[in-house]
Amino acid sequence: MKSSLSIIVGSPRSIYDSTIWAVVFYPLILSIHLEITEKIRYNEVGVLLNRIQRGELRGRTCCFTGHRHIPPEDLESIKERLEQAIIDLYGKGIIYYGAGGAVGFDSLAAETVLRLRDNGYSRLRLILVLPCLNQTKGWRAEDIARYNEIKHQANKTVYTSQEYTPGCMHKRNRHLVDNSSVCICYQTQPKGGTAYTVHYARDCGLDILNVA
Repeated sequence: MKSSLSIIVGSPRSIYDSTIWAVVFYPLILSIHLEITEKIRYNEVGVLLNRIQRGELRGRTCCFTGHRHIPPEDLESIKERLEQAIIDLYGKGIIYYGAGGAVGFDSLAAETVLRLRDNGYSRLRLILVLPCLNQTKGWRAEDIARYNEIKHQANKTVYTSQEYTPGCMHKRNRHLVDNSSVCICYQTQPKGGTAYTVHYARDCGLDILNVA
């Protein structure tokens, strides 16, 4: 007589064997197959919903990039153009704004979002995308205080790296662009980090608004 093991691994050779296979093992195999198929479908749906949600958020997000130095004589006019650009985009449903936390234009843009958020544009959200935990190393005390105040008031803070590395700033900039549909920039120079980010944003299909 065949052992039960031969029934599992071999093909049925009698009506008795076939009956055991049909009654005992086939329903079990079918159940396992259906469970695996359901998990695959569930995962596929999850991935699809993730992509849809990310695409929707990207379409409602704007990032900032700009030079660290702003000439004092240009500051007020840049502030006005920056504020108006954000208000115009807000009217189009763009409510998420990503800033990189650097001195200069990044800080100006972040403070403008916070000011507008607290004065009638309550759906605005500021997301700080920071290159590393020790970004402020070597900064002046007043710049660190300004940075900490912005971070305290931001709706969300994201770090793209733990420690400073030669490429962490570019990584931060690419993250900002990859999750946005519009880029507000202050660009007056054809080279440097701002020019690189604007060029990358343009290649990625973002709308570019230069407030310079």
